[in-house]
Amino acid sequence: MMNNLLVTGGSGFFGRAFVRRALDLGASRVCIYSRGEFQQAQMREAFNDDPRLRFFIGDVRDKERLQRAMDGVETVIHAAALKRVEVGEYNPDELMKTNILGAQNVIEAARAAHVKYVVALSSDKAAAPANAYGTSKLMSEKLFLAANNNRGANGPKFSVTRYGNVAGSTGSVIPVWRRLLNEGNTLLPGTDPEATRFWMTVDEAVDLVLYAIGFETLFVPELPAYRLGDLAQVMCELNPPASSGRFERNVEWKGMRQGEKLHEAMISEDEAHEFLMVGDYFERQLGITEGKLECAFTSDKARRMTLAELREALAHV
Repeated sequence: MMNNLLVTGGSGFFGRAFVRRALDLGASRVCIYSRGEFQQAQMREAFNDDPRLRFFIGDVRDKERLQRAMDGVETVIHAAALKRVEVGEYNPDELMKTNILGAQNVIEAARAAHVKYVVALSSDKAAAPANAYGTSKLMSEKLFLAANNNRGANGPKFSVTRYGNVAGSTGSVIPVWRRLLNEGNTLLPGTDPEATRFWMTVDEAVDLVLYAIGFETLFVPELPAYRLGDLAQVMCELNPPASSGRFERNVEWKGMRQGEKLHEAMISEDEAHEFLMVGDYFERQLGITEGKLECAFTSDKARRMTLAELREALAHV
């Protein structure tokens, strides 16, 4: 499984972390498939022009280019997507082209190129979706899992991993607030201090994707969650230029934006009966009668991280 790999969206935040781990594990060849020529140039430099890396400029909307890039590839990690909720609300047609039609292109290209394994990355927003992005990722999940129904004797095995925003990922709240604090800003933009979100590190995300290779189902990690107000308090405390007074004075809470939820769900109420804990992850198994979940797995019900845990976790992001 670590011989020849291709990562769509491979020059992104997750892609870089996954590629580094794959190389450390002895991958003989890793193809980076993405649209960002500058990001690929940065990655090539950061990886010291490792001869095991191959860089392909391409879009998942281009099935022929995907198939060409997958030639000789054993395992595909599909991380490419349009991810910003507000962008999806304004441009649902573009979201469909990349997240849904792009997913189908990956499936068909993998079959044509005789790939063995495909792992698709999904999002907690696919569980009971409230926005266009979550809806597109749910449809993507359905496409990949259904592709196993007609894979034939030697077709690819498709699996899916569903998890929340990775701590410190590009455009997420931690790097945005950290940048504003470092610039000396005394007022941070926020949505709601009572909002909760799951906490996952990029290493945990890579672990999950590696685990999912070779399966034909959906995996969900059991993660802790944090309160957004607690995160704001800790980050303000850790950044003295913006830590004077009570932390509420440093955050302008503007309310939830269109398409956002106060609490996220990893597994919705309606699908809980399809999941059971297997090892370290929830695994989707249809028709189970024992050990299945009794209720939804949501960020307001998950184990809440303490302020001390957040301080420690932020030190590694």
